[in-house]
Amino acid sequence: MAQEILSVAIWKPVPEMEAASLATLSELMSIVSAKGYGRDLLYRDRESNYVFLRYWKSEDARRAAQEDPDMLRCWARLGNEIQPVKVFETLAEVPLTSAKR
Repeated sequence: MAQEILSVAIWKPVPEMEAASLATLSELMSIVSAKGYGRDLLYRDRESNYVFLRYWKSEDARRAAQEDPDMLRCWARLGNEIQPVKVFETLAEVPLTSAKR
């Protein structure tokens, strides 16, 4: 079974574009879900930063999404609606082992 890949993006909406950016993101999340590319979560902090988490189903799913015309249209639109703060394309889980006492 393929391992999920976590991507994280922290962003702020361009002034006067918050509603539009959230609508585009909602459309993007619907595409990801409908096409089985992965799953998404969206959070917001107190300074109006949005934190977007995407769990890609696999590397193959991520690659397919990067070539999907529906996804490309949404990403292009989103590029005019948000200001990225920080993007982590691939985060790997760090397994922790419990220390023996």
